[in-house]
Amino acid sequence: MAEISSDVIRGYNDTIILFLLKEGPSYGYELSKRIRQISEDKYIIKETTLYSAFTRMEKNGYIESFVDEGDSGKKRTYYRITDQGNAYYESKCSEWDLTKEVIEKFIRR
Repeated sequence: MAEISSDVIRGYNDTIILFLLKEGPSYGYELSKRIRQISEDKYIIKETTLYSAFTRMEKNGYIESFVDEGDSGKKRTYYRITDQGNAYYESKCSEWDLTKEVIEKFIRR
């Protein structure tokens, strides 16, 4: 089964993560698992990529982190999307629509 190159998807990792955080707060491993599940194993985000994205997005104000025990009773760092993150997500969705429109003009059919 083919997987998506990290070079191709790199610019949209933040968008993917924000999409999932719109559903509610989550932690790294759970987000990684959901990405793999939703993509039907076609995209597996590396742990370093995921945590670099968390750091960058938190610095930019798109997400915030907090420590909680969750349902398992184990302390984990959770992330949630901010209002600024929601606005950024919407802008990236618009950018994707335009990107897809342009690239499709050059992809053989």
